[in-house]
Amino acid sequence: MKVLLYTEGEKLFAKSGLGKAIKHQMKALEYENIEYTTELQDNDFDIVHINFYGPNSFALAKIEKKKGKKIVYHAHSTEEDFKNGFIFCKQISPAFKKWLIKCYSLGDVIITPTPYSKKLLEGYGIDRKIYAISNGIELDKFKLDKSARKRFRERYSLKKDDKVIVGIGLYIERKGIVDFVELAKRCPEYKFIWFGYSPLSAATKAVKEAVNTKLDNLLFAGYVAQEIIVEAMNGCDIYLFPTFEETEGIPIIEACACKATAIVRDIPVFDGWLEDGINVYKAKDIDEFYDKIKKIMNKELPYLGEEAYKVALERDIKKIGKQLREVYEEVLKK
Repeated sequence: MKVLLYTEGEKLFAKSGLGKAIKHQMKALEYENIEYTTELQDNDFDIVHINFYGPNSFALAKIEKKKGKKIVYHAHSTEEDFKNGFIFCKQISPAFKKWLIKCYSLGDVIITPTPYSKKLLEGYGIDRKIYAISNGIELDKFKLDKSARKRFRERYSLKKDDKVIVGIGLYIERKGIVDFVELAKRCPEYKFIWFGYSPLSAATKAVKEAVNTKLDNLLFAGYVAQEIIVEAMNGCDIYLFPTFEETEGIPIIEACACKATAIVRDIPVFDGWLEDGINVYKAKDIDEFYDKIKKIMNKELPYLGEEAYKVALERDIKKIGKQLREVYEEVLKK
């Protein structure tokens, strides 16, 4: 069995969640000793595992399908997580949904990260078997590390007693960056650091205003290497994930792996695996985020890091590799 892992425009998405997901796939297959290639010129593969919905991906799926190759289409995107992204996304989202259906329907099977995104795709009326398989986490890299906390504090010139809240994501409205900045305004006594970057030229007006906000306690750190994200997850007092929509959300798994205290928005994608007051804290709106932040900082709410770690354990990349193997073997039998 040999797999072609194909991601159209891979370099363009290297700094996004999709870029992380691709790297996780490669690592998962390596753990399972599944042979794979990323080169189209290799013609001896049995399965084409497609990770994007671009025109080249669509054409490749059609061509390889005619040759008798099996197609596994990975549904990382839905209309729901597209429409509150960059400028004009909301207006074109109905057409985008139709295109996704056309692309994903070329798969012999479909993989998507969560039961929530699986349910959305089933609601689109796509007549294909859909598997919910997490993007996974490299537990060898993301883990509790006191020395990483110290490095993070030194890197950003933070005092020992500074209380720090970290957020991660592209500069898009869906990620909750506007609320993140508003909370920084409401909590001048805490430091707020946002990691991630995308061109502001493609951002909505509200996001542009948020990112251009000047506050003494707010820092936009831009895109950084993975080791700095590990430091941040260890060095923060709260990981804040105010996203409005996800197909999974890799950063929250990374936070869980580092046993960080996290607050997420109470949205359907987290139902069934992130539980309020058990392994994370949840908030429906900015007032609830503010309330939870205050209570955590004042030690009025218990530490949940040990339970959070169990979430990451279930999504260990080694387990993901075994799940991918099962899908590949099943599709080859058809």
